Amino acid sequence: MSNFSRRDFLAASLAATGSTFSLSEWSFANREETAANPNLHLAPFRFDVSPPKGHSLCGGWIKPVVGYDDSLEAIGYVLLGAGKPIVVCAVDWTGLLNDAHIAWRKALADAAGTTIDRVAVQCVHQHNAPFACLNAEQIVLEQGDLPHIIELDFFNSCLEKAHKAVAAAIPKAEPVTHIAHSQSKVDKVASNRRIDRDKNGKIKRMRGSSCKDESLRSMTEGIIDPWLKTIAFYNKDKKLVSCHYYATHPMSYYGDGRVSSDFTGIARKQRQEEEPGCTHIYFTGCAGNVSAGKYNDGSHEMRKILARRIYDGMIASEKQLKPEPIGQISWKSHDILPPVRNTYQAAELKKRISNKANRVVNRNRPSYTLAWLERVEKKIPITLSSLQMNDIKTLHLPAESFIEYQLRAQNMQPDQFIATAAYGDGGPWYIPIAEEYPAGGYEVSVAFCDPKVDTIMTQGMKFLLS
Repeated sequence: MSNFSRRDFLAASLAATGSTFSLSEWSFANREETAANPNLHLAPFRFDVSPPKGHSLCGGWIKPVVGYDDSLEAIGYVLLGAGKPIVVCAVDWTGLLNDAHIAWRKALADAAGTTIDRVAVQCVHQHNAPFACLNAEQIVLEQGDLPHIIELDFFNSCLEKAHKAVAAAIPKAEPVTHIAHSQSKVDKVASNRRIDRDKNGKIKRMRGSSCKDESLRSMTEGIIDPWLKTIAFYNKDKKLVSCHYYATHPMSYYGDGRVSSDFTGIARKQRQEEEPGCTHIYFTGCAGNVSAGKYNDGSHEMRKILARRIYDGMIASEKQLKPEPIGQISWKSHDILPPVRNTYQAAELKKRISNKANRVVNRNRPSYTLAWLERVEKKIPITLSSLQMNDIKTLHLPAESFIEYQLRAQNMQPDQFIATAAYGDGGPWYIPIAEEYPAGGYEVSVAFCDPKVDTIMTQGMKFLLS
């Protein structure tokens, strides 16, 4: 490795916001802060995070940016009055991993005047979008012939925008007096990808984000969560922010170099246009093994159709909103550090990355694996978190968690309204449940964590939801 360390690389990215990096600032294990009858204020914010022309998309192994179908945004809110400020943000990127995710949380925390354990950043996971890992970027840069994973100047510009957007939003914060929740079923979008198995339960074929194989498309939806959930914040009868949660890979088609927030972003933007006085935010749930493949043939026409189905779910859910006064409110966080699978060895990963005979995808992807392995060696944890208001609880989980985690969370607290956002810190890539490891298949083949991640995640969720 070069003398330019990963910590130096992160420090350089944080320099744009005037931040400094300290593990002691964000490694918190378990924390909870509760406020009764709080005097709350809400400051929504948004800013553009569309990459420039020529920038890599989805880690550098698909066509880079050649044009724009629509913009990518980071949208969130700062909640004031419940102890230190709370920041929740959704980003139209494929992922934010390891030091990149920490850098975003640190920038938002600094801008809001809070600590990093009270910041949740969740990606929506569109694929014609950046897949940001500062650690992997340094690894590929040292090779000299691989495409960027994330360009540092662009990454820094997004941190600057984040700081400015939050700093500008806070003085305009409005009182929050009421909260509401609702849900509606979405028709013909989500379907399980791991549906074709042999008699022993092993995966034979995968039904991807799009699928043209009629034999796969004719199979059952499989295990999904059909509900689109909505949580809305009000100042008396004025709706300030409406957060929508649904679990599916949000891609209709991709790989053409045209940046797009895809069908979930299009649905969100339509709601935003209809209600300019309310900030609409979309979160992708635990969709590691869920996509639109049963209902999506990958044609351009299907993007609008899928967007309409998500939009219809948003409208139906919001029609049922019944605001009630906010009573007690709390924020809880919990740190985890799942172990690396013993099938991954640093020396072998480095050989694959440096082998110029390999395709780009087979050199860039192992850089993400190596980044996770080195992170675990340094014992840098992932933070899970939850915002709880009355009988409403949000749950912020990492990476491409399987849908079973979301369903499991709801079963833990069946009398509560649980809205789950995954695709937080993407360091581990896919997070299957333990039972799925023996079944193999694509998602298991690119899961960086040992099956013990299931127990570790579940224990973390229990703490947050208890």
